[in-house]
Amino acid sequence: MVKRNNNIDKTLKNLSLNKEAPKSAFILLVLLYAIASFLTTRTSVMQGSIAIGGQMISYNSFTGVFSMLGYICIICLVMLFRRVGYIVSMAAIILQSPLMIFNIFVRGNLHSLPGLFSSVLIIGAISIIHFTYRKILKYQQSIREQAVTDRITGLPNRFACNELLTDLQRRGEPFVLVSVDLNDFKSINDTMGHDTGDQVLKEVARRWKDLANSLSTETVDFVARNSGDEFMIVISEYPSVEEIENTINAYREVLEKKITIDDCDYYLTACFGYSFFPEDSDVIENIYLFSDAALHEVKKAGSGSRISRFTPDVLNFERTLEIERKIRTALNSDKIFFNLQPQYDINHNLRGFEALARMKDDDGSFISPVDFIPVAEKTGLVDRIDMRVFELSMEFLDKITRETGTEIMMSVNVSVRHLMKNTFIEDIKNILKAHNIAPERVEIEITESIMIDSAEKALQRINEIKAMGMKVAIDDFGTGYSSLSYLNNFPSDLLKIDKAFIDQMNMSESSKQYVAMIISIGHILHLKVISEGVESPDQVEVLKKIGCDYIQGFVWGKPMPPEEAGRLVSSIKK
Repeated sequence: MVKRNNNIDKTLKNLSLNKEAPKSAFILLVLLYAIASFLTTRTSVMQGSIAIGGQMISYNSFTGVFSMLGYICIICLVMLFRRVGYIVSMAAIILQSPLMIFNIFVRGNLHSLPGLFSSVLIIGAISIIHFTYRKILKYQQSIREQAVTDRITGLPNRFACNELLTDLQRRGEPFVLVSVDLNDFKSINDTMGHDTGDQVLKEVARRWKDLANSLSTETVDFVARNSGDEFMIVISEYPSVEEIENTINAYREVLEKKITIDDCDYYLTACFGYSFFPEDSDVIENIYLFSDAALHEVKKAGSGSRISRFTPDVLNFERTLEIERKIRTALNSDKIFFNLQPQYDINHNLRGFEALARMKDDDGSFISPVDFIPVAEKTGLVDRIDMRVFELSMEFLDKITRETGTEIMMSVNVSVRHLMKNTFIEDIKNILKAHNIAPERVEIEITESIMIDSAEKALQRINEIKAMGMKVAIDDFGTGYSSLSYLNNFPSDLLKIDKAFIDQMNMSESSKQYVAMIISIGHILHLKVISEGVESPDQVEVLKKIGCDYIQGFVWGKPMPPEEAGRLVSSIKK
């Protein structure tokens, strides 16, 4: 097999060039120009006329028409084929000029005089077009480089990777997509700081890019950074399936060599999950999904560098597709609805409700959120579910306020994907305005993982939420990689302690002290604290003693339909 050039930067450039006009268009324009030039010359000296529409028109009248058609071809060449088109156009015009000069000054044929002036003018015109267009193209290239390049590592980003996969798909070339996740990389950021973490990522990127460009593997490789500590490797032109893991092992080996940053040594490992196009699927979105599924499966098996190929069993693919179909059907037929779980202060006074997404099957039976929420997140449908629940809960809040005059809080979960959408703030504003809801009565719940994965953009978005007047709650606090520095910098209002800690609280002193510590941290940072999953009076008593502010759980209220929640508010009002 003859291997094509394996340089990552050249691959990106070729992807950009693929968007230019095809060579066949170049040949066609040159041919049309030659024909137009020939007809221009012929008609300029032809005698006689032709009858068109009952009128006699001299052949000379067509000279200007063919001349303009030729100039249009010239301009198209310059616009579509840049430098090559400009050079060919200039050469064609200049080569014609001596003949026109000879006709004018030697033969005395003044009919060629307008053509000579037109040639001079078109040379000026295409020169202006060419050099102006060159400046525009440089600017466009700069923008494109930023769009396809990861800011920290200089590697191609996911957008560039998707362009390559689309190009390979278009050409019918098989490839393998490898999803890579560095093990325990967050600990470097947490202990050594993000500047050091960025330096480590740059070194990993440099090693992998050098390996991809070195032609030392038996495959053609393209390395991209997805986000955080996640990378992707596209492997094509592989001589055999067995060669895939040899290539992946080559990347694993260069990764595991010692990395030294500021006199500190770091040893990294990674997990690799991969899937085949078109064997596993001929849909690119599925290839992403499958390689991620293989990666997550191998990460569950334990730490260290491990490699896994996608199999349908990993994803339980048929079940996922079935649930995805049900979600889409539910969204289109108003079968996404919500329940409300009450939240109380420690003295059993109603604070408000948390809106929880629920879904019905085609036959009206309920589908557990444990089943449909993960699939919605994987398939990109979770933001539509979020918005549906948000709108329904605001409609309920408007109704109960008008009926009882009680101003309660409404807490709504928002996925990271939805929060990061550019239209998120505008969508929320429109719904609040439509239902005449004061932002101060709405609380947006986000998971703490967003503080680590997308800190900068998350902070910007949360500041926008706070500027509207809404409150922000950090959900499932204590289950992730929380850092006090993140928590201190994020303008949140409420911490929600995960049910897992509440369950263990009365079983061991250390668990109780851990919950007490979270509450203390929250109060030091001027945050209120709510405990989720409280199921017994004993737990309520302990939480009261250690200073918890709010309670949510079966002990005082299970998730209920809006009608029942409305009766609860009305009974309290009375």
